[in-house]
Amino acid sequence: MVSFTEKQETLVNSSWEALKQNIPHYSFVFFTLIVEKAPAAKNMFSFLSNGVDQNNPKHQAHAEKFFEMTHDSAVQLRAKGEVVVANATLKHLASIHVQKGVTDPHFLVVKEALLKTLKEAVGDKWSDELSNAWEVAYDELAVAIKKAMAST
Repeated sequence: MVSFTEKQETLVNSSWEALKQNIPHYSFVFFTLIVEKAPAAKNMFSFLSNGVDQNNPKHQAHAEKFFEMTHDSAVQLRAKGEVVVANATLKHLASIHVQKGVTDPHFLVVKEALLKTLKEAVGDKWSDELSNAWEVAYDELAVAIKKAMAST
């Protein structure tokens, strides 16, 4: 069980609201950061084969789903002390991650891109406490996916 405080959940919820204000822009920022840090990641996302495109609805949809799942992880951590992903969704995510050859360093690149994107979204409201809240939520989601990957 992971302890996730009410304040952490509040921080994640308020920054999630800021992020949702401009998903097209923040999805572009997110994927640009991933590709800058790990250029080979372009090969792991079919919609990145021609690079990052701010107007590509697939970029936006994928990023929004990812942001939403991470936000939901925070809510679950506060309510249940753990991240619970629907079994079919988790199996699907695990299968795709295994198929694409995702490893621990990839999870770190994505986490870094998430935090930098959030930092831009919230501006002067950014803090170590806010960063930590999202890190915990992301890390616990990653643990759930990695466990499912190990049994795929």
